[in-house]
Amino acid sequence: MARRRSRRLRKRTRQQVQGWGVAVAVAATVWVGLHWAAVWPVLAAVLGVVVLSGAGWGLLRAHRRAVGEDRRWRLQEEARARELSMAQVDALSWQEFEHYVAELCRRDGCTRIEVSGKSGDLGADVVGYLADGRKLVVQCKKYAPQRSVSSQDMQKFVGTARLEHGADVALFVTTCRTFTKAAQGLALRQNVVALHRDLLGAWVKGAHLETLIPLNGRGDGTRRRAPA
Repeated sequence: MARRRSRRLRKRTRQQVQGWGVAVAVAATVWVGLHWAAVWPVLAAVLGVVVLSGAGWGLLRAHRRAVGEDRRWRLQEEARARELSMAQVDALSWQEFEHYVAELCRRDGCTRIEVSGKSGDLGADVVGYLADGRKLVVQCKKYAPQRSVSSQDMQKFVGTARLEHGADVALFVTTCRTFTKAAQGLALRQNVVALHRDLLGAWVKGAHLETLIPLNGRGDGTRRRAPA
């Protein structure tokens, strides 16, 4: 019995709400009709704002999408250009690669550049001085792109770059794509600048050595002027 009364009450309340809704809608319609001359400019303005806002949002999304696509295209083109240049580097012998790296150093203002050009150089394939006088020691590894620089390679360079050659900036340059995790960690701990294939490609395409030095390892050894 109580449930039946409760259902009837809810039904009556719902009917009352619906009735009030219809009454308000009718009253609003009548009021708008009586004051249409004053209402329609407001409605037109509101509609115009909604339309313009929607169009602006659509244009903004289209612009962002176009910018994103353009950025992706540029990155793809830059990567393709690096690979085209790196294909020429891949064709060099290891001796020619060392001389090529030396020329990149000279291009970027390094002085007194010397190339070892022989085995048993204790990791100093290229030696010279940066424009600010810091001594630069470079290890060049001409590896296939799919290879990785091992921690053993990095350990040998770390053990000689500063102790044997007095490097302020120790630079490890390779034509392969990656350093192993252990090699990369060692480079970061020992402040060795590790340039893998992609960074080398950027250097080949014109990036300045000074902008690459901070990327892998700090590479910010004590500033030292070249001896007279």
